[in-house]
Amino acid sequence: MARILAALLALFLAGNGLVMLAAAEPWYAAVPGVTETGPFNRHFVNDIGAAFLVAGLGTGWAAWRPGQGWPALVAGTAFVVLHALIHLAEAAGGHGLHALQRDFVGVFVPALLGLWLVFLLKPKEA
Repeated sequence: MARILAALLALFLAGNGLVMLAAAEPWYAAVPGVTETGPFNRHFVNDIGAAFLVAGLGTGWAAWRPGQGWPALVAGTAFVVLHALIHLAEAAGGHGLHALQRDFVGVFVPALLGLWLVFLLKPKEA
């Protein structure tokens, strides 16, 4: 079951990253709340898209080969957890509760799922 969840998370993360890289401007316009962060910056969206793609690939590796891919899962999860913490800090700084509710599924669930998978898929010798 953990490997299936890891595969689904990998598809979400890598898919988001690919869309950010291939269609940055439509992605920017379509994702709720993104336009509130400032004007469109293709380079910035592409940079973050690359990070999402790498996080998804690492998570996918862990789904495919848990023992070998676990370090990549940890690294990818570190990115999504830090991303979620940034969203929490921004909400605490005045972006309000609506941001937390809006970001719950797309930001906080992947971070929590990634953390859970890090512990579930941890190799016995690690």
